Amino acid sequence: MPIAKGATRQEQEECIEALLGELLLEEKVAMLSGHGFMEQIAEDGGRYCARPYHIGAGNERLGIPPLLFNDGPRGIAMGSSTCFPVPMARGASFDVELEGRIGDAIGRELRAQGGNLFGGVCINLLRHPAWGRAQETYGEDPFLLGAMGAALTRGVQHHNVVATPKHFAANSMENMRFQVDVSIDERALREVYLPHFKRCIDAGAGAVMSAYNRVNGAHCGHNRELLTRILKEEWGFDGFVYSDFVLGCRGVDACAAGLDVEAPDTIRFGAKLGLAVERGAVPGARVDDAVRRVLRSLFRILAAPDPETYDAGIVACEAHRALAREAAEKSIVLLKNEAGLPWPPESLRRLLVLGDLADKPNLGDHGSSRVYPPDVVTPLAGLRAACPPSCEISADEGADLVRVRSLASEADAVLVVAGYTHADEGEYIPGEMVDLSGDQARSIGGDRLDLRLSPEQEELIRVAAEANTRVVVAVMAGSAVTMESWRHRVGGILMLWYPGMVGGDALANLLFGRVNPSGRLPFTIPTHAEHLPFFDRDAKTITYDLWHGYTKLERDAVEPAFPFGFGLSYTSFEFSDLSLEVDEERELLQVEVDVANTGAREGDAVVQVYAGWAKHSPDQPRKRLCGFARQALASGTRQRVRIDVALRDLAWFDPEERCWRLGEPDWRVFVGGSSAEAHGVAARIRLAERRWSIRER
Repeated sequence: MPIAKGATRQEQEECIEALLGELLLEEKVAMLSGHGFMEQIAEDGGRYCARPYHIGAGNERLGIPPLLFNDGPRGIAMGSSTCFPVPMARGASFDVELEGRIGDAIGRELRAQGGNLFGGVCINLLRHPAWGRAQETYGEDPFLLGAMGAALTRGVQHHNVVATPKHFAANSMENMRFQVDVSIDERALREVYLPHFKRCIDAGAGAVMSAYNRVNGAHCGHNRELLTRILKEEWGFDGFVYSDFVLGCRGVDACAAGLDVEAPDTIRFGAKLGLAVERGAVPGARVDDAVRRVLRSLFRILAAPDPETYDAGIVACEAHRALAREAAEKSIVLLKNEAGLPWPPESLRRLLVLGDLADKPNLGDHGSSRVYPPDVVTPLAGLRAACPPSCEISADEGADLVRVRSLASEADAVLVVAGYTHADEGEYIPGEMVDLSGDQARSIGGDRLDLRLSPEQEELIRVAAEANTRVVVAVMAGSAVTMESWRHRVGGILMLWYPGMVGGDALANLLFGRVNPSGRLPFTIPTHAEHLPFFDRDAKTITYDLWHGYTKLERDAVEPAFPFGFGLSYTSFEFSDLSLEVDEERELLQVEVDVANTGAREGDAVVQVYAGWAKHSPDQPRKRLCGFARQALASGTRQRVRIDVALRDLAWFDPEERCWRLGEPDWRVFVGGSSAEAHGVAARIRLAERRWSIRER
């Protein structure tokens, strides 16, 4: 190995420059592609990421090892790794510390299985809940995305793994991801679709993956504005950019635009890139810069001392299993509770569980994010394991509605498990790829055509609710589901998500009151899809603007079914005595508020801070999330909570002056338990005008 453990950054840079002087052009371009992916996936029977893939670096003559990739983001895709709840569920936890621990566990499991490049920090913004890969990201708000993505980045990289935020940028639809051209103005790009990437870069991410789609005419892997001007020059990113697999790089001009590595195999770079350099089509200095960036990220992890050793026993160990259960418990969002939850199991004689998803391992997408855990606790299995013998649990898939009505009428309580599977949403995999034998097969995943549950599931809920007043619906999905045909009929609703390998245990703990629900919606659930931005999964061109989610519904004065940040608890919280103070030296807005637990049991409040101009402007959101914190409170106690908000996070981008500004002097700050105004307190403050350059922000 050309770099020693403990080498300083200066020593690393000197080593890189020395190697650049020794490497031949042929060797340099070889370091800018993946190698062996096609052969490996064939040898592994078509299973993606069954082992690490060589993505960049590597030179046997000079003793340079390769970077070894594996995917995520709900765990490591190879082996029998821990399967955590999908990121959308973890976004609902609003728990940055927890996400850091999940990153730590993922980094440990990757190292234990021979990898050092993690491709699973997915932070694309949820513009519309029909997006098939919504489950892979954290929600609709850029601040939440950035906070959670940065936490995952730091946790993974603690174990000398290169973390990869993806897909850069404006990737928010699935079926047409290879073709769609996103038209977006600079303000929307910088305020809505890029801030979370910047936060992950500031957290130290060593790599970035470009997206398939076009932005303003140029494919993201060939987009000089994104890759070179913004990412590398303005943000000062000194790591490397690699393409999304196969079609993320379409020619050697991608290198000239700022793409450093072609993944996952040598298709369009390699000898073709070398020839382009010799002919002057791609500057040799650009190739040297790309090699320098790859080596820089590699040497940083090779030179850093490992915090521990990594043996096979780490993978899916008991501690990681417990972490997956904690994540699932903190992620479940209780949306409605008129069914007497929690249900102490000793008080139940008969519990009826309905739906074909109740006893089906349902972990989410079967595309690149798929994880293969050693076992899965289904909702039904979790309930049966948690119930005493005095409680009889019966289960029915719900095909015979006459039987359902009879069973429901005899039960003390009914749980309906409904929602989607990998066949309905996820990474789009065409039928010819599903069945490699050449036989016709149904395509799986992709963008949803409908935000509702299937007609069969809605009818099952209706029949159960007619027969029993204590019906709770647990929704398994990666993003919002519209519920207008049935939400007023049932006693309870919760978002179970794709809850990971021990999600059934978490569900039982919540239903039976061993855990107090604390999840909060990371997106808005509308009453009707028409209230959301335009979405056409077959569109080849689409315009993205400032407005989606809660900012759009607030602009349009439309009440959602459930607002962003909303979630019920088995206790209640009150917010009062809001105070605001500016720390001029540190450029912070110090927000303090009293939070009281006014209910009968301990619980976690999720304190959310929103800010906007006091004077309404049609081209400014009424408010945006700019801070949050979880606060545990015993029954009857009160806690003063302080959240520091960076003034730069309040700034808007002025496209004419090309700088960030605070704008209006009068600001309104809202603090509460969701984005809904009825759930908190507000105060006003005057802020002096400030400007930040693009590089400063």
